[in-house]
Amino acid sequence: QVQVVESGGGLVQAGGSLRLSCTTSEIIFSLYHMSWWRQVPGKQRDLVARINTMSSTTYADFVKGRFAISRDNAKRTVTLDMSSLKPEDTALYYCRANGEKEYWGQGIQVTVSA
Repeated sequence: QVQVVESGGGLVQAGGSLRLSCTTSEIIFSLYHMSWWRQVPGKQRDLVARINTMSSTTYADFVKGRFAISRDNAKRTVTLDMSSLKPEDTALYYCRANGEKEYWGQGIQVTVSA
């Protein structure tokens, strides 16, 4: 059974940093585009950052220059390094694997206090 598991969330003060990790199992990780999304209650889920199978990255405008996405195919892991965090970055963050099929993690909370 495919698993997509996020880790590393938590509470941080504004201006601080966090690293989110997402590990996968039972998929050929190197063949999947990986991305991070976020959602706050009552709003749509938004794309935060994406890294394709060739490690080309794209970012939402609201995180450019502050967040960095990377992948380690050997460890089947995608990482989101978040810095200069703002209270508006508070959300449930989801990892998505997109390839032959699509898989989502269950989400992990990131809370940035003012």
